[in-house]
Amino acid sequence: MIPAIHAITDDTILSRPDFLTRAQGVMYALGARGAVHLRGWHTPAARIYKSAVALVPVQDRTGCWVVINDRVDIALAACARGVQLTSRSMSIPDARRCAPGLALGASVHAVEEAIAAAEAGAHWVVAGHVFDTPSHPGAAGRGDELIREISRAVAPPCIAIGGIRPEHVPALRAAGARGVAAIRGIWSARDAEQAATDYLSGYDRYGDS
Repeated sequence: MIPAIHAITDDTILSRPDFLTRAQGVMYALGARGAVHLRGWHTPAARIYKSAVALVPVQDRTGCWVVINDRVDIALAACARGVQLTSRSMSIPDARRCAPGLALGASVHAVEEAIAAAEAGAHWVVAGHVFDTPSHPGAAGRGDELIREISRAVAPPCIAIGGIRPEHVPALRAAGARGVAAIRGIWSARDAEQAATDYLSGYDRYGDS
């Protein structure tokens, strides 16, 4: 089963001295319903690998996935559960040939991209950005309509990303999202574990809405 809550890093988050401690706490909070994505475009590969190796034992204990952004080689070497591929990564079929045992996600921004990723064999798609976010300055969010369109068009689970707060999760689930991804909503919180739990609570509230 694809995780419901995806805690995604950036270079700043990975560089924090307490990152591994915070990441382990998030993984325990999310358990098998979560994933921690190691993403850092400017972070040395050696540092990402070292972080992955440190977190994989927690993956094994908690069921929370370690997912590596872009780098199939690091994911294989560290025994991570999956890789998140983007437009700058190798193709999904090439990644499948290199790593037939890895779960593969694809980052998409339009229905057409989602369809192409699904046809290529992606296990899930991360779609955004949904709401306004500092990660995309000057670009308006697409809203839950993007998620609704993609969820109707493809079978792999659609994970919504982009400015998502815990209170947004029930509506996004109603639009067809099978999960959500967060960066600042988790890592910028004073208590990252509690923030991760809040996203899970929002996910569960869908059944009551």
